[in-house]
Amino acid sequence: MSRAVGDRVRSLLLLARFARARWGLRFRSRARLEAWQSRRVRQLFRRAGRTSFYRRLPSRLEWFPVIDKSVLLAEFDGLNTRGLRLVDALAVALEAERSRDFTPVVDGDVVVGLSSGTSGTRGVFLVDPRERALWAGTVLGRLLGRPALRLALDRRRGPLRIAFFLRAGGGLYEAVGSNRVDFSWFDLTRPIEDHVTALRDAVAAGRPPHLLVAPASVLDALARDAVADEFRPLQVISVAEVLEPDMETRIVAAWGRPVRQVYQATEGLLALSCERGSLHLNEESVLVEREWLDDEHTRFRPVVTDFERRTQLVIRYRLDDVLRIEPAAEGERCACGRVTAVIAAIDGRDDAVLHLPAANGRSVVELFPDAVRQAIAAAPTPPGAYRDWALRQHGLELRLSLQNPAPDAERVVAEALAGLLDRYGCAGDVVPTAWVERDPAAKLRRIVREAAA
Repeated sequence: MSRAVGDRVRSLLLLARFARARWGLRFRSRARLEAWQSRRVRQLFRRAGRTSFYRRLPSRLEWFPVIDKSVLLAEFDGLNTRGLRLVDALAVALEAERSRDFTPVVDGDVVVGLSSGTSGTRGVFLVDPRERALWAGTVLGRLLGRPALRLALDRRRGPLRIAFFLRAGGGLYEAVGSNRVDFSWFDLTRPIEDHVTALRDAVAAGRPPHLLVAPASVLDALARDAVADEFRPLQVISVAEVLEPDMETRIVAAWGRPVRQVYQATEGLLALSCERGSLHLNEESVLVEREWLDDEHTRFRPVVTDFERRTQLVIRYRLDDVLRIEPAAEGERCACGRVTAVIAAIDGRDDAVLHLPAANGRSVVELFPDAVRQAIAAAPTPPGAYRDWALRQHGLELRLSLQNPAPDAERVVAEALAGLLDRYGCAGDVVPTAWVERDPAAKLRRIVREAAA
């Protein structure tokens, strides 16, 4: 197949997926969705039979082993259908990171990417052109609002301009590019000041982006740097990080737009916001099993099986993230009409859950991130008392850092956290520590359990 024909086929595939994601697969009931998923799982079994890892193919999904990042890397060669070796894929990915040129591929057309490594080990993922087209069609179909869609379709006007702020560029994101969609990548390894200047130059040239797509912390920084006073995008989309309530409030106030979310990991496109603001699991493409973390069944660790991936298989992969749902809302249809499950919040990685001994010394108490965030937000500090915060557990110490704190702010926030420990009946010491500027290319992680109690 020539390159021109291949591009044509992928464009048609992208358009077909756009239409399906936007208007199709609206299941009348949860039962019909689950029947659809069962058919997709059976198709996945045939694909799994082509890999060396699944030599003895189970006949039921629950008999497949649950794997994690360590298994995915250790068995990388046997978990992809192209016979690609981890050493070769990793060499291409690391060279791309070094050179900042993300165009090289392996095996003719496979893009290799690296995760950000926030858990300490960087994941390696493979995506072929078909998978890139499906990803782009799904994201555009589910997230583009009507004004943005009208602009993209109106040939009398310029293309829809999308600004992506990400650590790595490359074929996965550039798959959205066409003569109607103008993609631009802002490299997050560069200082935020460079991006502010570039945005102001685009505004001055009459070409400001219509869509801003960036991690929550970057959107927040752009809003704080007064870029929001100079143009108003049609949409603001948060990716790659947890969108915390205080950040969302500032971003909405800055641009006057609701913030849509994309929840994606190297393991797949896991959830997207609907037009009503609910964050839906992408259950049309991903099956999500739940490993419950509490007796109330409000928080769980997801185990995902991706129907779309055919280059690197993702079957019963356990993520480190903690997702939260509202049990009372389970089974209710969202106002947008979808029956897919709605996530109340992404609480962050599993190591954002603090583990402290109970005051009686007989058990371990888990403090979930939402409780910590609420305690800090409720601390009686005046507006602007600090710019940002971080909390890291090291043994029994909770090391609190505030950026540019006002006098007495550290004491007030530390007392609020100490009160939280008392209410939960756990032992620990809140220790104010100096603020350390974070790497702008790294994901924001405000709460981290660095060592077990």
